[in-house]
This record gives sequence, structure tokens and C-alpha cells, in this order.
Amino acid sequence: MPADRPLFIPVILGTARQGRMSAHAARLMVQETGKQAAVQTELIDIATLPVGTGESWEAIRNTGFADKMDRADALILVTPEYNHGYPGLLKHILDSCLKEYIHKPVGIVAVSAGPFGGTRAIQNLLPVMRELGLVTIFWDVNFSHVQNFFDDAGNLKDESFRRPIGKFLKELIWMARTLRYGRENISLE
Repeated sequence: MPADRPLFIPVILGTARQGRMSAHAARLMVQETGKQAAVQTELIDIATLPVGTGESWEAIRNTGFADKMDRADALILVTPEYNHGYPGLLKHILDSCLKEYIHKPVGIVAVSAGPFGGTRAIQNLLPVMRELGLVTIFWDVNFSHVQNFFDDAGNLKDESFRRPIGKFLKELIWMARTLRYGRENISLE
């Protein structure tokens, strides 16, 4: 594949709950990611994925999701914080892939109705990301009191919040380019 091909960075909306405010944050991340030069993105809403059950990861594997994870150069996870953690369905979907994640960066966007902006969800996701072979970036995006960030139509109320999103994306894109180069050009042997 040509070295100048666009990066593919999907945004995964990690909850299936009705009335989820994290959907506004996920759409904003798709919008901002799509503005970046030489980057393609799309929203992957786990509420729309068929969920398999079984004892092995092969039994829960969704081929369409796995193909997108294989093609991805980086991931953005948008997750709410539920009771100091992250949604079980997000973990279930992420666990359906393994080799597709190796040496790819991930950035986490956390959403909370409370004052901590999902930091506890991020804290609990970090060891999972490492175990899956994903490389976490240095910056997170936190939506504390998410209900105050968006209007009823899902539009961002405070335009200054795009600045930390830009910082997050800059780091993620740098890491995506660097790790793609490494995956394609540097042997582990």
C-alpha cells in the first residue's frame, strides 16, 4: 500500500443505552477527526453491531467490525462512565478482536454527568487497552457534566472546547503515522 494513503481512524461509540449523551461527543469527535488532513473516519456505534455470545472470542467475532479494526491506523473510543467503570458491551465488542489491534494507538474520550469527566472509566480501560495490544496516547478528552456541553440538537455550546480536542487529535495522528510506519517497515525479529 502507498505510504501517502490517508489514515483511517474510526470513532467507536461505546454504549448502547437510550438517551446517551456520549452520542453527541462521538459525533463531535467524528466531525473534528474528519477535518484533519489525510485522515478518514467513521462512527462505529456498538448499539448497531450484532452481539455474539459464546466461550471463545471467535464465537463473538463480528467480521465487519474486525475488518474495520484491521484497516484502522488508530482508534478513538468514546465511553461514558458507569459506576466508576465503562460499559460491559464495549468490553465485549473490543474483546472480539485481538491481532487487529497490535501496535495501533488509541485515544479515549470519556463522558460523565458528574464532575470527573469519566476519568475512572479511562483509568479502568488503560490496562485493557494494553492487554489488547493497543498503545494509549498521552492525552484524553473528558466531558465533565456532559449535559452542559451540548444543546438539545447535540451542538457544542462552548467552542473553546475544540482546543483540547485538537491537542488530542494531534497526538493521536502523530502516533498513528509513527506506528503505521513501524508496523510496515520495522521487523520485530
